[in-house]
Amino acid sequence: MKKVAIIPLRKGSKGIPGKNKKKMLGRPLFSWVLGAAIFSDLDEVYVFTDDDEILNFLSKEYHWASKVKGLRRNDENANDTASTENAMLEFAEKINHDFDVLCLLQATSPLTTSQDINNALFQISVEGKTSALSVVKTHRFTWNADGTPQNYDIFNRPRRQDFAGLLMENGAVYATTKDAFIKSKNRVSETIGLVEMPEETLMEIDSLSDWTIIENLLAERQKSFKKQERINYLVLDVDGVFTDGCVYYGAEGELMKKFDMRDGMGLEILRQNRVEVVVVTSENSDLVAKRMQKLQIKHTFLGVKDKYSFLQNFINQQQTSWANLAYVGDDVNDLANLCTVGWSFAPANATSIVKQQVDFTLSNNSAAGAIREVCEWIMNYNKRF
Repeated sequence: MKKVAIIPLRKGSKGIPGKNKKKMLGRPLFSWVLGAAIFSDLDEVYVFTDDDEILNFLSKEYHWASKVKGLRRNDENANDTASTENAMLEFAEKINHDFDVLCLLQATSPLTTSQDINNALFQISVEGKTSALSVVKTHRFTWNADGTPQNYDIFNRPRRQDFAGLLMENGAVYATTKDAFIKSKNRVSETIGLVEMPEETLMEIDSLSDWTIIENLLAERQKSFKKQERINYLVLDVDGVFTDGCVYYGAEGELMKKFDMRDGMGLEILRQNRVEVVVVTSENSDLVAKRMQKLQIKHTFLGVKDKYSFLQNFINQQQTSWANLAYVGDDVNDLANLCTVGWSFAPANATSIVKQQVDFTLSNNSAAGAIREVCEWIMNYNKRF
């Protein structure tokens, strides 16, 4: 059974300009649901968009994830009046209906998890439903416009624990068999299974205030995953962690970056004590590559924009967990990782938003003893294991 997902994205957004690419907790908004899809049971995940910038980003960023594909959608199906069903029909034709199950995922539902997607697929593959959708149970009393209650007796108001509540669509996940989709031309039809998600996933991103609330929810959710075990990997950003954040340019391009030699000795001591060092940076720099080679850091990854998904893939390959990682970052593109790893650190001169989210703000600045300070902290911490 071939399970394919579509994430439809439009270039235009009136409520929040550039919404799909705007950084939420340091990642482009659409990366949250895309990451969940990558690590789900889906066989292929298509980002279906009219935005060439996103298509270029996909081809460069997710080369390690073979199931991720970008596909251009027609302009007429990417305007304000086009329905999602029209986009799905266009998509199905473009891939020659090469699927058994089609899953619709919405980028504006960043709280969607891999398990939510798998639960929808389970409704079809195991429970025998022809389609499924995600819902939220809400204990809200609803009213008609004429002032009459819809779902309770006003003279016998039930207590919350005695009220079954309502199931409401949250717009996050839909799934359908190919036959049902071809016949109905609709995202769900015939026998429909329900996948319950947490109540906070009901919130939609229509304004900047919605954005702030959901970003805070994401940060708290990631922190709820945190566990502390022996640190087996120290993950480091480069600019603003290894370096002081300054880059010196000449006519030939990048000329110099400042590194602290004491950091190298601290990292060597860590390796001698069975802690591997991992470098993940969004920059592609020959100077950085040479410095990491000099430090004999074999796990060096340059040009990584979606650090969270990349690191999740690394964790899976190494058969370890987030709890076994410590992470040092200084800016917003590190936030998702900093909120999730076992222990997180920021140099003293990191951005304020990062220092608000980490477990420890270091005493030293970047390129001035920060990494060496972390190394010594880890050595003392690991003595208990």
